[in-house]
Parts: sequence; C-alpha cells; structure tokens
Amino acid sequence: MAGETGRGLPDDEESVTSQAKELPSSAHCRPQSACNVPSFGQLARPMRLALIAHDGKKDAMIALTADFLPLLRRCQLMATGTTGARLAEAHGLTVERMLSGPWGGDLQIGARLAVGELDGVIFLRDPMTPQPHEPDISARVRGCDVHDGPCATNVATARLLRTRWSEV
Repeated sequence: MAGETGRGLPDDEESVTSQAKELPSSAHCRPQSACNVPSFGQLARPMRLALIAHDGKKDAMIALTADFLPLLRRCQLMATGTTGARLAEAHGLTVERMLSGPWGGDLQIGARLAVGELDGVIFLRDPMTPQPHEPDISARVRGCDVHDGPCATNVATARLLRTRWSEV
C-alpha cells in the first residue's frame, strides 16, 4: 500500500520510531545506574513523592503512611484528590492535591513524572475492581517504567522503598 513501510507503519510513524531509537542516552530524564532509587542523602532538595490510592485501598494508604510519617514530613508530597485530602486530615501532612484520578489527576501526576519532577510514586492499586480510567492508570505505571522512576503498587513494595528512601 502506498505510504506504508514494510512493517505496515505509515512513513511518518516509521521516521518517529527511528528518531526515538536514535536518541542519545543523555536524552533520558534520569541517569541510568544499577540502583536508581535515590535516598535523602543523595538529594540536595526534599524528595518529591506522589501518593495515590484507589478507593478500596485508601485505608491501607492511611495505615501505611502512618508508619512513614518521619520520612513523609521531609518530602514534597502530591496526591490525587481524595487521597490527598485524607492524608492531610489523618496525619496533618502538607499535600499538593491534584484532581481526582478519573478527572485527570492520574494524567497530572504522569506529566510531573515525565518532566522529572517526581522522585517516586506509591500507588496502591485495587486490582480486583474495574477502573473506568484504566488507560490513565496504565499510562502512569508505564511512565515510571519509561523514566526509570520507582513505583510501588502494593504495601510490601512501598515498605521496601521506604527503607531505601530513609537511608541518610
């Protein structure tokens, strides 16, 4: 078919794909290293963390963050709408509140991640409940993978990250 490459992509998509493959390693937002999870001792500024929880996991987020309070009080925090309100109310934390996830909060946090304005994400997902904004959720997790950012999607992994982040 005219205008398509041998792989079935339109010519302009082929060139975009080729350009993406040719980016120098310096074009990545984060340096590549064996352990790309920063600790406070490695940062000259407060750590920037996003805290997100689906409705069925909000109580777990409140309990988890109660154990993290000394760490979280030293961080710049952002969260999706209701999660941020509950964290501020339960623990007195200062939290930059984004929109609710289904209303664009997932996308707002993803944008911050993409431009290097986040050091990590704790995202307690509810895998047993269908989410109407699943594409946005997948995009956020993919963003962590693309930009090599630490992302905990369950309590056990969040506790491991807390251990690393707390190192001085």
